[in-house]
This record gives sequence, structure tokens and C-alpha cells, in this order.
Amino acid sequence: MRVEKLSNEVDAKKLLIDLGVDGGGVSILASKMKQHIIHIKDLHVGAANILKQDALSIGADLAVPRGTVIATTKEVDCILIATDKQLRILSKKELAQPFGLKELALKLQNILKVKKSRHVKIMGVINANEDSFFQGSRFQDSHAISKIQTMIEEGADIIDIGGVSSRPNAPKVSIEEEFKRIKPILDAIKENKIYEKVKLSIDSYEPKVISYALESGFNIVNDITGLENDEVCKLCATYDATAVIMHMQGTPQTMQNNPKYESVLSDVYEFLDARIKKAESFGVKDIIVDIGIGFGKTLEDNLSLIKNLESFLTLNKKILVGASRKSMIDKISPSSVDDRLAGTIALHLEACRNGASILRVHDVKEHTQAIKILQALNGK
Repeated sequence: MRVEKLSNEVDAKKLLIDLGVDGGGVSILASKMKQHIIHIKDLHVGAANILKQDALSIGADLAVPRGTVIATTKEVDCILIATDKQLRILSKKELAQPFGLKELALKLQNILKVKKSRHVKIMGVINANEDSFFQGSRFQDSHAISKIQTMIEEGADIIDIGGVSSRPNAPKVSIEEEFKRIKPILDAIKENKIYEKVKLSIDSYEPKVISYALESGFNIVNDITGLENDEVCKLCATYDATAVIMHMQGTPQTMQNNPKYESVLSDVYEFLDARIKKAESFGVKDIIVDIGIGFGKTLEDNLSLIKNLESFLTLNKKILVGASRKSMIDKISPSSVDDRLAGTIALHLEACRNGASILRVHDVKEHTQAIKILQALNGK
């Protein structure tokens, strides 16, 4: 007899099918093999006591603070621990309960609906400026076209092009200067019909630049302000372009001046949720969300966002993560920008495991290989 401890990341359905389990039993057993750990904040203490008993009755559990049973406080934070099957049963039971449990039940059902992407796309970065933090991403005119061609050959699904650096404390650039930097590249892209070979993303929040890019064959708008400008919303809707909504606290000039959150997960989620609703109100149909690694976040904030990326899957949008060569790597393992590729890949692979659909990277070839290996390990 042999006993093998399997990974919690195992493809449950495939494992059961390979074992020869009866077709009807595959889904039932698979639902018992996935466990959820759900942090519930500000739950009415009465609801917590009801939820605790209901969870225990089906084999799940709810971790609550000391004193919950005697209601020493009006609201409590708690942690629900349940399998897929238990969560499904619990979410139905709570629909008929008071103290806000119906609302919680609907949120639990939403969690059950989400699925991680089985395919991760690579977004290669091209910067048409002289002050982006990574020199290896800076290109101009014909050199930019050559690099785009190389990135396509290396496996890039999307090319993201911008004329203004958004690194911390980056100098402000006028609209005229940004347009001057980016126009030659956009013209060359249109002339060479690059848009027929790869999806193109414009990294800008200026309507003049975005409009020109969309006229040049671009179909993605990557806006670090999260569609703050209504005119950008209108352009995305008019051109039926995909909008990337990113979270940033402050501006590039102020964002790293002691960033603070009540809860980084909740605050970023609420911002993205609100901006999604705004975009949809303008008629934007295709939306991607970006948690904004390094944009007004501490090292601990960045790590928490990547580790808990599944929290954002209930937004029901594809998730983009861009940690490529960022300074958070230096804070963990001191290194220059040129020496952060290994750290970048480690962060990005963890993001993929936790639900990322798109990675914004400087090193396309290396990420293409890493993703293929990850997918082979996961049986995809």
C-alpha cells in the first residue's frame, strides 16, 4: 500500500475522472475537495451566531471573536471555512435568515460562480519616453516597431504602448509632448498594419492621445486613473474598445507618500466596482481591472493584493497584474532594476495561480515560457 499526499491545487475533476469515478459522482466529490476561506467583516453579531450554528450543522465552521455568543459587540469580523458543497448549502440556508444574512448569502453564491481563467495572456510593454523606470522598455520610432515585432514572435498577445512614465515622482508631461512622443509610433503601426498581428493597448488617460490611437488600430485603453475622465469613457464606448480600469491612490507624483488604507482589499475592490459601474453607464462593454501594484501601495499592500487576488474575481472581470521589475522586489531582495526578472516571474506566477488573466511584462519571452510550464503543472 502506498499513500500520496496530493497538492490542494490539484485538478479535482480530472483526478476523479482518471480514477474512474462514476460520472454523476465526479461533480459531487469535486465540490468537497475545494475549500474556501472567506473573511466577513462587520457582520451583525446575531447573524454571526446564526451563521456559526448553520455552518457547524453541515460540517463547515465559522471562526468568531471571543464574546460573540454573548453579543459583547454589535458587529464582528469572522472567517468562514467551507467546501464548495458546504458553501452552496449554506448560501441557500441563509437566504431566509435575518440580520443581513440574505445579502451575505447572495455574495456567497457569487463566490461560487466565479472561475479562474484557464488561459493567461501576455501584455508586452513599450515606452515611448526617456524616463520610464526600466531602460529596457524605452523605444522610439522604427526601433519601437522592431521591438513590437520581436515581442509578437516571443508570444505577446497584447502590446501596451505609452508616452508618459507613471513611475513614482515621474515629472508631469504636457498633452502636446505626450502626443509628440507617441504619434510617430502610432503612424508606423497603422502604416505597417501591426493591428492585424496583435492586439494593441494605449497607455494613456488623455482623450487626444487615446482618440488618435483608436483611429490607428488600437482596441484597448489602459487608463491608470481608472476612467476618471468621462471623455475617455465616451471614447471607449464609441470605438467599442476594451477599457483597463486601474486603481491608484493619488497621482504618480504623490502616490508613494505614505499610502494608507482602512483595508487595502476592500478599498481597492470598492473603487474598481464603482468605476466598472461608471464605465457600463457610458456603454463600455468590455472591461479589465488592474489592482495597481505599486500605485500608492506599501510592500505589504502589494503582497496582500497578489496573495488575495481571488477577492476580485467576484467583480466578474478579467484581472490584469503588472508587477514587472517594480521596486517591491528590491524591498524583499535588494536588487537593481536590471536584476529583478526572477522576482517578477515569482510574483506573476503567484498572481496567475490566484486568478490573474493578463500579465503586463517587460520580458515577454521569459514569461511565455513560465506560463507554459505553470499550465503544464496544472494540467491545462
